[in-house]
Amino acid sequence: MSVEPIPSWPGELMDLEGRRVHVRSTPPGPSETAVYVHGLAGSATNWTDLMGELSDVVTGHAIDLPGAGYSPEPPGGDYSIDAHARTVTALIDRIAGGPVHLFGNSLGGAVSVRVAATRPDLVRSLTLISPALPDLLPRYGPARVALSAVPRLGEWAATQLSALPAERRLNATLGMCYADLGRIHPERLREAAEELRRRDGLPYAAAALVGSARGLVAEYFRRGAENLWRQAAQVTAPTLVVHGRHDRLVNPRMAARAGRTFPHVRLVLLPDAGHVAQMELPGRVAREARRLIGETAPIPIGND
Repeated sequence: MSVEPIPSWPGELMDLEGRRVHVRSTPPGPSETAVYVHGLAGSATNWTDLMGELSDVVTGHAIDLPGAGYSPEPPGGDYSIDAHARTVTALIDRIAGGPVHLFGNSLGGAVSVRVAATRPDLVRSLTLISPALPDLLPRYGPARVALSAVPRLGEWAATQLSALPAERRLNATLGMCYADLGRIHPERLREAAEELRRRDGLPYAAAALVGSARGLVAEYFRRGAENLWRQAAQVTAPTLVVHGRHDRLVNPRMAARAGRTFPHVRLVLLPDAGHVAQMELPGRVAREARRLIGETAPIPIGND
């Protein structure tokens, strides 16, 4: 693995309806726009490589959700899926003159489903990578997320974890998210450890992580029209759902339910990927996403 990875895309802080968020963007050029939403404990840099792969067909914007990455904590400490969806909606309204190609991974997938269901006018296509849609028989990883949502226990666990060396915490997280740790470039590991140490110094970092975990767990028990699976059935945008067979966090069997639920959906199961296929196998995910973008963009886009 001698080829150096591309650097993170440049970012800027934006004011979105009373919330300040940090957004990383590829150079303007393609007329089509993509918006990328990361997962729990992630950031906009989770999309760096996929954004690069698709930069010839879409101008990409990856958001640091409030409290994550370089985005400050939100007013009132609201980390609910609803609040995140409002932030993503405000970003799309701000940067695009029309519908965008919306991407979401894990928690970001749940957020993206809510955006696509409630604001279909803003979403031209929807790409979900291991979306964290409600599963009442969660795997080990989501069970840990549920425990972190218990009052006081989550804060205590976050405090205990922050005392461990950044590299140890990082290796444990990546081991949960990747099928093959050998695919991670050493430079990416260095960047991730440096970022984790930076966030250790932020007074709101633990609250942001625990708050977003609680927001996600709350969706697992939501009933009625706003249940995420019911909203998935209302999504009108053509949808691509990508799962990794070695996902330790979202059970790949959820792909079958997605296939029965989303009205216009194509399923892709990657046999050698984990939870963050856009990071682990960006080229393969890009090929699938490029096909969807080409099928849905108003002007046909080549596949070269």
